[in-house]
Amino acid sequence: MEKIKWSNIAVEQVAPKMKRQFIHGEKVMIAKMEFEDGFIVPWHSHDNEQITEVQEGVLRFWFDDDEDNSVDILPGESIVIPGNRRHKALMIGKVRETDIFAPPRQDWIDGSDNYLRK
Repeated sequence: MEKIKWSNIAVEQVAPKMKRQFIHGEKVMIAKMEFEDGFIVPWHSHDNEQITEVQEGVLRFWFDDDEDNSVDILPGESIVIPGNRRHKALMIGKVRETDIFAPPRQDWIDGSDNYLRK
């Protein structure tokens, strides 16, 4: 086993308004994310189950290509997104949040998450 300090994990500037750090094992990944106001995570889906917890700001989600209905996640709230569920997100204010994925996001590990790098 390895003891890990978040302060030793590099902060990745994924996009101009998005930073992240993550650690992963064989079956689970945890990521600390920071976004500036207005950042949009475009429509996407992934096999991984996702749990998102907001610490600061508001994270607005849309699901299943339905842009008429949204769900706002506020500080202290979480949401569980099943694998393969299409979703999109908007950051309202500065957003700090934590994501947990099972299994780990291979596209994040190998840097092939191009939908975020715009």
